[in-house]
Amino acid sequence: MSQDNRLYNVAVAGATGAVGGAMLEVLERRNFPVGELRLLASERSIGKKLKFKGKEIAVQLLSKDSFKGIDVALFSAGASRSLEFAPAAAAAGAVVIDNSSAFRMDPEIPLVVPEVNPHAIAQYKNRGIIANPNCSTIQMLVALKPILDKVGIKRIVVSTYQAVSGTGAKAIEELKQQMVDYAAGRAMSHNVYPYQIAFNCLPHIDSFLDNGYTKEEMKMVNETRKIFEDQNIGVSPTAVRVPVFYGHSESVNVETKEKISVAEVKKLMAVAPGVRLVDDLDKLQYPMAIDCVGEFATMVGRIREDNSISNGLNLWVVSDNIMKGAALNAVQIAEIFVQDYL
Repeated sequence: MSQDNRLYNVAVAGATGAVGGAMLEVLERRNFPVGELRLLASERSIGKKLKFKGKEIAVQLLSKDSFKGIDVALFSAGASRSLEFAPAAAAAGAVVIDNSSAFRMDPEIPLVVPEVNPHAIAQYKNRGIIANPNCSTIQMLVALKPILDKVGIKRIVVSTYQAVSGTGAKAIEELKQQMVDYAAGRAMSHNVYPYQIAFNCLPHIDSFLDNGYTKEEMKMVNETRKIFEDQNIGVSPTAVRVPVFYGHSESVNVETKEKISVAEVKKLMAVAPGVRLVDDLDKLQYPMAIDCVGEFATMVGRIREDNSISNGLNLWVVSDNIMKGAALNAVQIAEIFVQDYL
């Protein structure tokens, strides 16, 4: 936090969405030094009131003129709105922390996970914008950073098990309705996903590309290389949507450059920033999606050697995709920004 007790004017673009609401919660829970709080959304939300620290604040229209006097603008309004309004916010003097995919791979814009590459925040001066990575990338890299620093990483093979909240409110309602219909013996319909998601797993998140991977999978490849600052690191992902409401789970296989024991990895995880080690097999303790909801930590467990290669590890990584995967990561970036750069 700021060392001089200064307050900062904060705007939240997309304030009425799930991530926007979580941003307000995180700002309050972490006692971010907010002066004025400006809540911005589309026309249909104008006048709606949201609570922050016991006070009700009316939502205003998101426009290019919304950012005068704003120090930090947290964006979670979708890529198209970020492309339209984020440059205007930056031009008005705000630093934009954008949760969409709009700017992630722009070489002039830093892509930041605070526990992994906080030094990259300094690049905000290029365009006045900092990008939040994809939720599945964030939790994986928080877990892998201690291993990267200790012994290096050659290759990552990851399978994700991603909650429907990553798609949005309509997906949550579709899963709920399918479960109700199933219990009542009625036929289940689907609109959000190409098939029913209840009692099913869909190996299909975002659209397919010519290489057979999906956009979601290639985000993990490209974002990992940018954040780890290593274009040679191998990343092979499979992204799967599962019938879970909140919390992404990942099976992560890592080939390290040097040998490291399971005991050493557990010691690293026990003290790693943003990580909670949950790994006691005798007590059947391991990370689960139901335990991560609302939590800030990325949970890591089932740590074991990959016996098929000489320098291999397997980890199970779980995190709240709305919190650390989006809102918390953005607010953490804002905390470092106001402390070190304002």
